[in-house]
Amino acid sequence: MSVLINISDQPISAPELLNDFESRLSSSGGVVSFSGVVRPDGKDTRVLGLFLQSYSPMTENGVEAAVEQALNRWPLEALSVYHRTGKIRTGETIVFVATASRHRRAAFEAADFLMDYLKTEAVFWKKEITETGEVWIEPREQDYQDNQRWQKSETN
Repeated sequence: MSVLINISDQPISAPELLNDFESRLSSSGGVVSFSGVVRPDGKDTRVLGLFLQSYSPMTENGVEAAVEQALNRWPLEALSVYHRTGKIRTGETIVFVATASRHRRAAFEAADFLMDYLKTEAVFWKKEITETGEVWIEPREQDYQDNQRWQKSETN
């Protein structure tokens, strides 16, 4: 089992991380990766970037607990979570998640589960930097609804 978790202010190169991730696999038939990039379009104005803060060790402990849930829930061979903090410009990668399993469904679901956790429950404070100023932002209602399906499916 290969698990990597990295939360730092260093730039994320998704192609390099995916290449490294795939080089560590031996029996997976399904590899899923997701890269989240800072979008240039804000609610009412052009976004120049984001500023993310985390609270160590609380942020890391939460991500580790979510990773443990994913490993207990799906038969994964490998899993990686990279999340950036600090100032991140438009077009730069903010998050990279990769999962691998013998079959695709487990890899897709585990990656989706982890992204829903990172969007709604991980301890990050996010500020949007726009042409007109800066504002702290929260997840969208849809993000919370997406995350709720994992709690529902645990009881079914």
